[in-house]
Amino acid sequence: MEPIYILLLIGCYFLALIGISYLTRTNDSNKTFFTGDKKSPWYIVAFGMIGASLSGVTFISVPGWVQSSQFSYMQIVLGYFFGYIVIAYLLIPLYYRLNITSIYEFLAGRFGKTSHKTGAFFFFISRILGAAFRLFLVASVLHHFIFKAWGIPFELTVILSVFFVWLYTKSAGIKTIVWTDTLQTFFMIGAVVVTLFILLHELQWSFADLFSSIEFETYSRMIFTEDLNDKKHLIKSFFGGMFIAIAMTGLDQDMMQKNLTCKNTKESQWNVISLGVVLIFINAIFLILGAVLFIYAEKNGIQIPVVNGSIKTDLLYPEIALNSQISVLLSIVFILGLIAAAFSSADSALTSLTTSFCIDIIEIKNKEESLQKSTRKKVHIGVSILLVLIIIVFNQFLKSNVISSLLQIASYTYGPLLGLFAFGIFTKHKIWDKGVLVVSIASVLLTYIINDHSKAWFDGYVFGYELLILNGLISFIGLYLLKKRKKIN
Repeated sequence: MEPIYILLLIGCYFLALIGISYLTRTNDSNKTFFTGDKKSPWYIVAFGMIGASLSGVTFISVPGWVQSSQFSYMQIVLGYFFGYIVIAYLLIPLYYRLNITSIYEFLAGRFGKTSHKTGAFFFFISRILGAAFRLFLVASVLHHFIFKAWGIPFELTVILSVFFVWLYTKSAGIKTIVWTDTLQTFFMIGAVVVTLFILLHELQWSFADLFSSIEFETYSRMIFTEDLNDKKHLIKSFFGGMFIAIAMTGLDQDMMQKNLTCKNTKESQWNVISLGVVLIFINAIFLILGAVLFIYAEKNGIQIPVVNGSIKTDLLYPEIALNSQISVLLSIVFILGLIAAAFSSADSALTSLTTSFCIDIIEIKNKEESLQKSTRKKVHIGVSILLVLIIIVFNQFLKSNVISSLLQIASYTYGPLLGLFAFGIFTKHKIWDKGVLVVSIASVLLTYIINDHSKAWFDGYVFGYELLILNGLISFIGLYLLKKRKKIN
């Protein structure tokens, strides 16, 4: 598909998003930007959150991960579901009872100002890096297959991508995102399903032929229980996935801000539980697509793209969709799915980061009312610029599979949040609030040291995503050491 046609398709897509932004912009007040006026239907939020949960990383990187990890990712996904149950029945009732805009306000009431800002700081680092990972992958694809042919530098590709996200989120914020995510989820899931049917047609296979083939068996192993030292071991993956879901959804302002736009606790709980069920099936479809992509590539002599001397399995899907000349339809649905997956996470990240920075860091509610809106708009621009800079840095240093890198980073940055919220919910102790930031940073450093030396210290043991649990536990112990004698009532 010619780059000019791809560009026109992307342009039409963004016009649709800007149109939704215009229709949802009843006003551009801070209340609408931050909470959506708490009028979002739960089923709309739930459907849109599928796209935000999956993102461009899942759309491209999960299928590309199949070659090295087979279907082991499903062990993590099953853990996600049980994590969502914890979120629905432990965290959501707490947030609605406190009637908070930012979930880190809980830490202020429970421990104090330093804990509040520490939680917001670790969220900010976690989400800005997560959003950068996701948008980096998509910007890489757009640049590799479109803009590079015109001599446009990667940096400009990134600037344009972030600019368009800023453009349609700058007024109504979360209220717009609830509806744009719904459209984007539809395009992303539709793209995967259509791609599967097209490739199976090209292979002259039915789904029964696929599932019974020797080629599919090569990629489809799901359960790994032989070696506990293996990162893919079932126990490590399941519990790692469970706590990743709790941290990256339940303790994440980005994801919970959408939940908190629902009318009440019950509807928000329905949203989270339904999301957990649907994600099991959606991720299974992505993994099946990954197997089909590698089978098709092997049968047709398609090489996995190499960038800067590194083999990039993440680029196999776009390579087949855009360069194999199977059909124009495949190219169209891929581009629509790609940009939908990318911007469904990037737009909500910009909004939630703006919300948390305004509410938690600079305490916008304490400013004069006449300055609050202009301050929020400046922060929104500042976060956009920061996101651009981080993505450009990633382009120089990131070498491995993106989803693997994303989950690994999350194990470090979300650990202190997990420890803080667990200590706040499950104990009655007061703590020395000013020591919380030191404990949180020490927890990350200690976790890194343990992970780096685990093979030597623990007879060859290699941490997987259960590293997040270790990080949270270290944080919890550190907070216990800060406790005061008197408990809260």
